[in-house]
Amino acid sequence: MAVAWLLALAISTSAEAQHAGKGAERNWVAAWTASAQGPFPIGNATAQPELKFALPSAERGASDQTFRLILRPDIWGGQARIRLSNAFGTKPVTLDDVELALQSSGSVLVPHSGRPVTFDGKAKVVVPPGQSAMSDMIALPWVKDRNDPMLSNRKLAVSFHVVGDSGPITWHAKALTTSYISPPGSGSHAREETEISFPFSSTSWYFLDEVQMAVPDARTIVAFGDSITDGTASTLNGDDRWPDVFSRRVHAAFGNRFSIVDEGIGGNMVLGPANYAAEPFAGGPSALDRLERDVLSLPNVTKVIFLDGINDFGNAGADPEKVEGGVRMFVDKLRARFPAAKFYMGTLTSALHSTNGNYGAQQVEEKRHAYNQFIRSANIFDGVVDFDAVTIDRDTGELKAEFQPNSTTGGPGDKLHPNRAGYAAMGGAIDFAKVFGAEP
Repeated sequence: MAVAWLLALAISTSAEAQHAGKGAERNWVAAWTASAQGPFPIGNATAQPELKFALPSAERGASDQTFRLILRPDIWGGQARIRLSNAFGTKPVTLDDVELALQSSGSVLVPHSGRPVTFDGKAKVVVPPGQSAMSDMIALPWVKDRNDPMLSNRKLAVSFHVVGDSGPITWHAKALTTSYISPPGSGSHAREETEISFPFSSTSWYFLDEVQMAVPDARTIVAFGDSITDGTASTLNGDDRWPDVFSRRVHAAFGNRFSIVDEGIGGNMVLGPANYAAEPFAGGPSALDRLERDVLSLPNVTKVIFLDGINDFGNAGADPEKVEGGVRMFVDKLRARFPAAKFYMGTLTSALHSTNGNYGAQQVEEKRHAYNQFIRSANIFDGVVDFDAVTIDRDTGELKAEFQPNSTTGGPGDKLHPNRAGYAAMGGAIDFAKVFGAEP
């Protein structure tokens, strides 16, 4: 009888441990995201080094090599989990030796900070094409106090080994953050703490599209949009996109009650392309197509700030009425799934006289004005963030002159993408009273 009781207790304890390992009954928030697109190299990367030695064949993809991705969680908790994506792959991807650690500098890790990552208790995971895999819970022993100011803006390194050939790679092109790759055929180096095995760098993220943290009572805020949300023309490794600026204001005012994540894709459109799988497009799947993965699948979403549409006009030549219809559909789908979540729409910033393709044409400017008028008057949003008002030079109709020079690569800029100073103005323009109310 005693033996049977002990066996039952052991089985029960094991089941509870497995249940806890998946993070059950914890308050998860998205602490970092990078919207999946692909297949590599389709996308609008910025300041990308030559990758012909690191990833010589797009069709073969990654090949028996290790990635060390550097990212900044917006919020910290004592437990984490990660999501690996093969959304745009054509064959199963096998990853092993997945490791999460604190970054020291470059590809160097803080000694002894590495934590192994498992999937259903296994060190290896096979991600089928078109799917993703969420890890088991990972304890973070360095998080003694999630409000410790020494953790603020600290960066994580997520390392993993690609077993064999991955085939076409799912990635996020415009990371504006330097990550590291070992040579093809070099094997697994995910648990090495030095930089020796990582000679190649990249300003993109690969296979990883979400990091979650378990944080009591916290909520997720999603910044969703195109290159201006993705941070084009902001500083490399500076974390000064407008969502970053907004995040720092939020944390200064409210502590760690909210986590702000960035789901921008350079070149993204509200409506197109009609069939991304058949016609991969540098701007990624349309806002409507990626709503499920990039917003609705995230935990505890409380607010969404949406800034998208200029590429529908400048790239696709769409009519404002059709784009407005797409926005209405986006709002309806979001409210159907998250009825308590608040939705805020950003006005489009000026592209007048842009040197980037057709964006600077007067016809595009007229469409932008019509679309902004819809945003300001539609009464279907919980609020409007008037990014246009804080960035436009009313004498010229262009972006303010001081917001034009490119902060990433230098030069005069393209009069489409704000620079670091412009993003600071945008991140500072979000009215806390409207977004959070007196008691957020």
